[in-house]
Order: sequence, then structure tokens, then C-alpha cells
Amino acid sequence: MIARASLGARARPGGAYPTPGTLSSALRSTGPRRCVRARQSPASTETVTSEALQAENGAEAGPLASLDGALGLRVDERATHALSQAGGLRQMCKTKVVCTIGPATASLEGLTQLADAGMNVARLNMTHGTHAWHESVIEKIHKINKEKGYCIAIMVDTEGSEIHTGEISEPIKTEVGTRVCFTVRDPPPPAVDGLPVVGIGYGAFTDDVEVGDHLFIDGGMVELVVTQKAGPDVIAQSVEKGLILSRANVTCRREGELIRGRAAMLSVITGKDWRDIDWAIKAGIDFLAISFVRSADALHNLRSYITQRAPGHPIELIAKLEAFDCLANMDSIIEAADGIMVARGDLGAQVPVEDVPSIQKYAVTRARQLGKPAMVAHQLLHSMIEFPIPTRAEVADVADVVRQKADALMLSGESAMGAYPTKSLGVLRDVATRMEAWGREEKFGAAVLPQLGTAPDERVSEELCASAALMANNLGAVAILAYTRRGNMAAFLSRCRPDCPIFALTDREDVRRRLALRWGVLPFLTTLTSDFEGNVQRTLSQLKERGFVRDGDLVVVVSDVRSQAAPHQQQQQEGQAAAPAAAAERNIRSVQVRHVR
Repeated sequence: MIARASLGARARPGGAYPTPGTLSSALRSTGPRRCVRARQSPASTETVTSEALQAENGAEAGPLASLDGALGLRVDERATHALSQAGGLRQMCKTKVVCTIGPATASLEGLTQLADAGMNVARLNMTHGTHAWHESVIEKIHKINKEKGYCIAIMVDTEGSEIHTGEISEPIKTEVGTRVCFTVRDPPPPAVDGLPVVGIGYGAFTDDVEVGDHLFIDGGMVELVVTQKAGPDVIAQSVEKGLILSRANVTCRREGELIRGRAAMLSVITGKDWRDIDWAIKAGIDFLAISFVRSADALHNLRSYITQRAPGHPIELIAKLEAFDCLANMDSIIEAADGIMVARGDLGAQVPVEDVPSIQKYAVTRARQLGKPAMVAHQLLHSMIEFPIPTRAEVADVADVVRQKADALMLSGESAMGAYPTKSLGVLRDVATRMEAWGREEKFGAAVLPQLGTAPDERVSEELCASAALMANNLGAVAILAYTRRGNMAAFLSRCRPDCPIFALTDREDVRRRLALRWGVLPFLTTLTSDFEGNVQRTLSQLKERGFVRDGDLVVVVSDVRSQAAPHQQQQQEGQAAAPAAAAERNIRSVQVRHVR
């Protein structure tokens, strides 16, 4: 049995980027957890096989796909280089990296450099840029994937219903005492009484704020005090040095408390967001991040909409935890989403900054318990927007996120407009690799993972994957091979955080890309036939040729792929009620221990 935990716990309640040159000139816990089981699987057993049950893909499993008409194996070619650099499969970096694409990296050269350095997911922020600009980025990423054999997924991030600054021709540098005019006039005038003007895209802004309120721009990077209200204008004075950018988030506090006003009634998904979502569906993206989610309702509505608009193209929904209202509904939000992003910048502007670390830790742990990927974003290496090395505090912050076993780290401004995007990515991977090694060396922590499924057939996959992870750790396996069509088995294995990498073998390219966000998963595209033994032997032979395994290595093999049905069985399945039982008889879920020969 997997050690269980209660599911009832709660936590406390289209513009342009500034260029790197403009920015530089303007402005100078419990750690990693392991999957534990109350009883250990017998390590001496070569094959552990469950009772025959329904396949992972259920009744919707279709004909076996082919890979260019051959029984080939397509792997992200960067993995071979990473293997040689790491000195072994167990030493390879398992924490994934998401990079926000902006002017600093939108060129083919910039994207290629990020790809070569290990970017797993490219994030497109719909707060900035046009659809045409984002389409050009997607085309370049597809070109890189095709020509270099990479597996880089694409995430679109909606703007959301945040209150933000409008377009600013140049960043506004503030000193202590600098006065700025914020206006709801559209378009804003170039100046008001000689003061620089910042447009606000929220008509009730002047009604919500009062003299004496504190305005926080871009998650607190700039703080001002309201000194005067005059019709559509609000005059505020800077408390300290800072830089006001285009499309930056704006929050207001009164006597230390967040002032939400009419903004609390804004829709989570705006009209602009729906237009962006329609475009993203047509663009064939892999992940859709929803900003300022307050409850699970918006996710349920959006999922239904996407299912109707693109029934054959699943898009995983990522809930961004950055709104004050999400705290009371965090469990239901994580359950409704396919994954989460802890957006610490905007979150830190809506809750006391000292609460952010505990919220982050709870969200990451809870997502893992529920089998959802979790990424942590914002200001991981903020100083590297301008400087070539991070601060020691930033390195310690990144290390702590890795110790919490988050699936992914995300670069924001560092890769979008920073001067050292590739170097920033390298720092994340280096720190993650070292902290993962430390976790293995120290045997740090043990996770208590709740049972997710209730029906017997739902529980089998969980138990098999928990057994496989435990066996791999105890026997020193170099890798776990997971044959999967929808990615479920690979996701269950990732949840257990084994010491060795998970080779997810699938015959679907879209599944391969979505697995790029999962901790420890190396997704392979291959052909799956009805001959399970042939699949395994062929895979091991091809992995040997590529240098991933060698003779004598021990691997753990997990399978939950439906065998092809004979014609008379297919007819029975389509026309008789006994079809589920027949389907179960054709599928054997198994965990095997193999020595490479």
C-alpha cells in the first residue's frame, strides 16, 4: 500500500517588451520527497504482473500508430549530450525549465541557443506582442524541433483580468519623490502638468483608490503613494527608486490591506483572452496557462469550450496561482487543472510577502500529491536580466524550489528581455542538477502520496508505478521504461520522483510534447506494436546504440498498453456488453526487471 494522506488540508487563505539595452540604461520547508510504500516489493522477483484489467486508454484506444513506416525510436537529441555531460543516467537533470520568449530570444538564433541549452517548454506571454509575432515564434520552434530532433513544447499564457499599465514608449525611471500621473483616459495624454503619464486599463481605477493608498507596480518593483485625485487622473509619488514598464501589474493597498474594489468582480477570462484562446487552439499549442484563477469554475468552463472546439487536440490547462481569492480554493483549483504555476510576482503583490514561501511550498506539494505538474515562476534569477552571474540568495532560492521537488523552474524577464538568457538557463540547470544529486546522496525526505483512484482498475496503475519506482531505487536501476499512449503511466511514475530517469515511450507526438513538463521524464516517440516482448527488445537495442544503456545495466519496465484486438474481438467489443471483460483479457499490466544484454 502507498502511505496515504488526507485530501482535506487547506492553505491559508499586445504591447512590446523593453529591450535589454533600454532596461540596462534605465535601471542600474520541507525539502525533496520520495515515494514510500508501507510494504516493499520483492526485489528478487524478475516480473511482477497484476491481474488483467482494462487498459490505460479505455475504449477510446485507436489503431496503433506508425513512425514513418518504421519501428524507429525518436528521442530528444539533447538527451545524448546531457548524458555524456552528466556522467550517467542517474546524474541527469530531472527538473524541467520553462523559458519566456521575448525580444531577447525571439530570433531563430536566440531560440536555438535556448533549445541547445536545455529549454523544455517555450512560454508565450499574451500580455505582450501580436498574434503574428507569436506565430512566428511557434514556427521557429517547430523548425528547431524538426531539424534538430528536439522535443520543445509550447505554452500560451493569457493576460487575464489584472489591472495593468498601458503602453509606455520608454520605461519611466523613478527616484524617491518622483511624481507620476496615472490616468484612465484613452488614449492617455503625453503629459499632465509636466508629469509623466501612465495609462491604466481599468476604468474604475480612480473610484477604487484614495489619497494615502500605496500603489505597487510589477509585483512591488515600484512603490508609490497616492497624493491627489483629479477626475480621471491619480497623482502618486514614488517611495523609492524603480522602473515603470509597459503592461505591468498594478495593485493597491490601504493600511497594509489589499484593496480589490470593483476589480474583484472582473471576469477571470476576458474578451481579449477568449480571442487569444481561439488563436492558441488553431496554433496547436500544448499548454494554456490561465492568469488570476480564483476558483475551479473558470477551468471547468474553459475545458468544456476547448473540448468542443478541438476534440482531437488535448490542451493541458495550467492554473496560475497569483490571485488572493485562489488561496481559499487552492485544492479545488489544483484538482480541476492539469498543472499549476506558482506566479510569485503577482502573488507577492496580493498577499504579505512573508506568506509567499509557505503558499509556494503547499501548492507544489499538493500538486504532486494530486499528480499534477507544478512550476515555480518569477524572479528566480532576476539580477541576471542585467548581470552575468546571479546573487547567492537567488541560487539558494532556486535550490529550495528544487528541494521541494517542483516539476519545473520558469524564467520570465531573464529569458524574455535579459542580457544573459542562455546563461540564466544554464544556472538553473546546474543548480537543479547539484541539488538533485544532494537529495539522492542524503536520502532527503519521504513523500506521503494519497491514493488518487477509487475503482480497482484506477488503483492498479498507481500501485504498479509506486512499485516500479521503489524497485528502481532499491536495485539501482539506470532507468525506468514506461510504455504509454496517453502519458498516464509516465505521470504516475514522475509523481513518485524515482532516482533514475523515466523513459516514456509513446506513439503520439502530442503526448510526447506534453510529457516534456513532467519531472524526470525523457519522452521518446516510437512505434508500439501488439508484441510487447518485441517492443522491449527493440527499445533496449536502440537505447544501446544511442549510448543510453549498456550490457549489464538493470532497467525496470512498466507497461499498460492495450494489445491489438483480433477482428472477432473487435466485433464483440462494438456489439456486446461483455466488451470490457474482453478488453481486460487482452491487456496485462506489468512491472518487469530486465538486465540489458
